[in-house]
Order: sequence, then structure tokens, then C-alpha cells
Amino acid sequence: MATAVPTDPRAARQAARRDLTASLIQRQGALLALVLLIVFGALRYGTDTFLSEQNLTTTLRFNAMYGLVALGMTFVIMTGGIDLSVGSVAALGSVIAAHLSSAGPTVAILGAVAVGVGAGLINGSIIAGFRIQPFIVTLAMLLAARGLAFLLSDNDKVSIDFDHGFKDLDRETFGPVPLRVAIVIVAYLIGSVLLNLTRFGRHVLALGGNEEAARLAGLPVARTTVTVYALSGGLAGLAGVLLAWQTSSGAGDFAMGWELSAIAAVVVGGTLLTGGVGSVGTTLFGVMLLGFTFTVLNFEGISAYWQTVVRGLFLLIVVVLQSRLALRRGAGTS
Repeated sequence: MATAVPTDPRAARQAARRDLTASLIQRQGALLALVLLIVFGALRYGTDTFLSEQNLTTTLRFNAMYGLVALGMTFVIMTGGIDLSVGSVAALGSVIAAHLSSAGPTVAILGAVAVGVGAGLINGSIIAGFRIQPFIVTLAMLLAARGLAFLLSDNDKVSIDFDHGFKDLDRETFGPVPLRVAIVIVAYLIGSVLLNLTRFGRHVLALGGNEEAARLAGLPVARTTVTVYALSGGLAGLAGVLLAWQTSSGAGDFAMGWELSAIAAVVVGGTLLTGGVGSVGTTLFGVMLLGFTFTVLNFEGISAYWQTVVRGLFLLIVVVLQSRLALRRGAGTS
């Protein structure tokens, strides 16, 4: 008859500490890295320069569009999916907004968001209905949306009509906050409520944790899948509106590589690519961390091409680190 081996209290405490440390790094690592980066920038370039109102405002404004796309991507990744089409949908949204700008900003915004939601509904319906891998479906939408954007723009830029209600976005504020930044703040507050205080949020995490278990438990797996992709598409469409508003035009070659920036921000923020674990707030920290990282690179005079290389390496390092932390946490709880 086998006898139980007594548990070593010291080993148990070490495992608990290891698990807690890995969890804190995964969930709060982006915030810690952001604070350290800001301190570094202030010390290297001076607080009057790096922490000036102009530099901070410029960084936040520039990354507002990435923030919207990353928010939608957070919900998708938490279900265990991926959305490679967000950059193309944003470009399509910019073209739609530019075409509809003569009807006023409300029509232009609603039109672009509706097109984004429609693209997301197609993605989610095919993924849920035919059980096709999200990578394949959203890759097809990436090509289709980009092609449609080029067709509608006639492979050229479509100018915003500023005579019918559109104003200079950079001058628009909501109180003391730039309008673009205010839109992102509101979007993240709504996203946080959805994730933490609604059944939809619980369904998203359950689906990412174990889809088959969620299905057997009677959760609306298909509806949740379609909803998260519609949400991602709608936010990408809204980001396209802000892009068109900022550049005074829409074009098919806008928002190239945004999907990678969004994925990087989500992963840096601690959301697991395998799904089931994630946070809206940490994604925002991930967006800001990437934004200030490239601000530092600009201060150093590093070219945009090398910045793309840095973005790829950054994403690879974080994914590897995530994997190691997950294995360590697993070892600590086994």
C-alpha cells in the first residue's frame, strides 16, 4: 500500500511565492515597465522635454487609434481567437468616413463603424458557424477589406469634406483632454464594465479558458464569438475615422501593420494568447508602453524601419516571456 509523501512546507512557500511573482509580472509588468521607461526618458532627455505637455499630448494623441484597435483585440484574444483584419478594416473605415464626410461627421462616423461591425460579424459568423480557425478567416478578411478600400478610393486618397461639420481634430478637446484621448478613455471604461460586470465578460473568459467546457455548460459560445469579432471590427472602423480625421483623408494603404501593433499591446499587457486570462486596463498600459517606447526611439533618432524591427523583436520577447511565466506558474501549482 502506497504511503503519502509529506509536503515540504518550505517548498510549498517557495512555490507560492514563485506563482505570485509570475502572476504579478504577467498582470502588472506593463505598468512597471511603463513607469521605468518614463523615469528613464525624464532622466535622459530632461523633464522639461520628455515630460512636457506637448510631448505627452502628442504621444497620447498618436496612440489613441492603436488603443481602440487593441481594445477590440483584447476581447478577441481572451476568447482564444485572433483578428488579423483590424488594420485593413481601419483603412476601409477611413475611406468610408471620407466618402460620407459631406453628409456630416455623425453620418461618416456611423457609416465607418457600421462597416467595421459588418466585417466583424462576417468574421465571427464564419468562425463560429463553420469552426474555421480565426487566423484563416481574418486573414481572408484582411485581404478583402484592404482590396475594397483600394477600390472605393480608386487607389488614391479621398479627402475629408471639412465644409460640413468636420473640424481640425488636433484642436478638438473635451474639457482639458484632447478629443481623441477622451474617446479612448470612454471606450476603455465601457470595455472594463463589459468584461468585469456583465455576463458577457464572464462568457468571454470562459470561452477562452475551455471552449468545449463552455459549450457543455450551455454558454452561448457562438453568440459570444460573433459579438467579440463585431466589437473588434466596430472599434477598428472607429479608429479608421480618427485616422481619416487626423490626416484629412482616407486611403487603402492606411493602417498597415496595425494588427501587429494591437496584438503586441495586448500581449505586453498580460493577456494570454491562449485565451481565458486578460484585462482591459493592462492592455491600455501595453498601448502606452509601446507608444512611449517609440517616443524614446524617436528621441534617439532611430529610423522608422529600425523601429519596425524593434516592434517585432519586442513582441517575440514578450511572447516567450509569457510562455515561460505560464510554465513556471503551472509548475508552482502542480
